[in-house]
Amino acid sequence: KVIGVKLTGTLSGWSSPKDVILEVARVLTVEGGTGAIVEYFGPGADSISATGKATICNMGAEIGATTSHFPYDANMAAYLKATGREAIADAADAVAADLRADDGAVYDRIIEIDLDTLKPLINGPHSPDRAHKVGAAGVGAAARENDWPLEPSACLIGSCTNSSYEDITRVASLARQAAAAGLTAKCELLITPGSEQVRATIERDGLLADLEAIGATVLANACGPCIGQWSRPESITGQPNTIVNSFNRNFPKRNDGSAMTLSFVTSPDTVLAIALSGRLDFDPTVDTITAPDGTEITLDAPVGEVLPDAGYDPGVDTYTAPPADGSAVEVAVSPTSDRLQLLTPFLAWDGNDYQGLPVLMTAQGKCTTDHISAAGPWLKYRGHLENISGNLFAGAINAYGGDAGIGKDITDGEFRPYPEIAMRYHEAGINWVAIGDRNYGEGSSREHAAMEPRFRGGLVILARSFARIHETNAKKQGLLPLTFADPDTYDLIGEDDRINVLGLPPVPGQNVQCQIVKPDGTTIDFEAVHTFSPEQVEWFKAGSALNIVRQKVAAAG
Repeated sequence: KVIGVKLTGTLSGWSSPKDVILEVARVLTVEGGTGAIVEYFGPGADSISATGKATICNMGAEIGATTSHFPYDANMAAYLKATGREAIADAADAVAADLRADDGAVYDRIIEIDLDTLKPLINGPHSPDRAHKVGAAGVGAAARENDWPLEPSACLIGSCTNSSYEDITRVASLARQAAAAGLTAKCELLITPGSEQVRATIERDGLLADLEAIGATVLANACGPCIGQWSRPESITGQPNTIVNSFNRNFPKRNDGSAMTLSFVTSPDTVLAIALSGRLDFDPTVDTITAPDGTEITLDAPVGEVLPDAGYDPGVDTYTAPPADGSAVEVAVSPTSDRLQLLTPFLAWDGNDYQGLPVLMTAQGKCTTDHISAAGPWLKYRGHLENISGNLFAGAINAYGGDAGIGKDITDGEFRPYPEIAMRYHEAGINWVAIGDRNYGEGSSREHAAMEPRFRGGLVILARSFARIHETNAKKQGLLPLTFADPDTYDLIGEDDRINVLGLPPVPGQNVQCQIVKPDGTTIDFEAVHTFSPEQVEWFKAGSALNIVRQKVAAAG
């Protein structure tokens, strides 16, 4: 299906592209776009810069969308030319009419947003669709009702999202106003450039200095705090605390590993205003900040530049070209390393149906890729599949007891952490199935969330619905992601049940026949839906997409 988002009017003042996608998330929720393409159209679409459009589409994963896109326009052409891709712009210009919606295009659903009247939003905590208006009557009222801390412990701007030249020029314009009034950030303020090119350009143009002048710290060009890569003292994370960021995701424990941290998502402009005010409930459109001399300061709306007048500075060239012939290159990894481990190919499908698979885990409610494979301190093991599998399902909520990360081990009936159970099953050669709720696997396109279940002997993931990126990742690792044809089947599966999956391999366009096997031997038949293409069926049969690549390389000699 195709969901159309009709944009009219023009963004102005404190409203930004981030507020567009936060509003779409409010309307659709985190699963409302599942299985859909989201197409933005209307006269308002052409008023948004290319990087603004990227911010909106980047966060489309948070509504479950298969993909999100805007029609090609002059802003995109200008960005391509400014980033050294004039040939691509010329090629796109030649077929521009084909890169825009047809007249009379029909959508399965249309959401209308008037950019002239769109107000800044702040979404959270714990879910990117939990929307509030900024200010005391919006997020402030929700904070008082839920006892959320109103003084943020940190404010964060950047990472892959909302770190463009335009974004940074806007927040730098606010920083200059603040510095002129003697204001500095009232909490930790961290800036993560989106690329070396952006970092070098904003440094050259004095924008980093503007931000540092109000107390900001500029981090490396990396994921950074978005996935928990920053220093957070336990004195802060060990108690309820609020952080405000311009990232895409704010799931529990995602940003610093602490369930006590309440994370809110908003635009970079609003993040900086909140940092300067020291208040989650600050509304920059009407509220004031008291300067050191006692005067009340009203911040003017941010002003930015879409593209740098002097062009982009490429910065430090860190690219290392691969050898023309890599056949003689040996990858030497120490067998004692705890951070690197050569991968052993996953086993190919043995040609048989899956019978008697125990249920390792049934997730209740939200089960994001962070619940499946946490980031933060675990990322030092991302080159070592066995070690990073020590976090498998550590954040998943057990549907049979409500505990996080703990389930029942069928080998002896004891309750253990899911990573330990998975390791024991793996060592005993026991294959298994995991059960997900709605929008299973939402969030980051984190391959480890698919690799770890496969490595530990998982064969099937059954869910009410999947986030599209994770579903594809699961297929690539040789897993069988299946959706209950009747979502209520989820409620029929017990902790001690087994699952049969019949008629394998999956046939495109046909449901898969499955059975729940109760402890007394009785069975409940049900159907599951899959989205395997013929090519993806070959991934399944080979054991993984990477195995197919290996076969092709070997065949090519």
